[in-house]
Amino acid sequence: MTTELASSGDATLVDLLDRLLAGGVVLVGDVSLSLADIELVRIKLSAVITSVPTSSSLGRG
Repeated sequence: MTTELASSGDATLVDLLDRLLAGGVVLVGDVSLSLADIELVRIKLSAVITSVPTSSSLGRG
């Protein structure tokens, strides 16, 4: 992706995903289930999403 495309505002969803995966994305969230102000279940979620270079991009292919 060129910087011209990003600066002109014509970036597509695919271009955005490409940039996010190239740099990596961290997703964090909390889910809780409670009844009458008593917390019954709490789940903490964390995920790191990034692209993995292939052997051809490393120059070994």
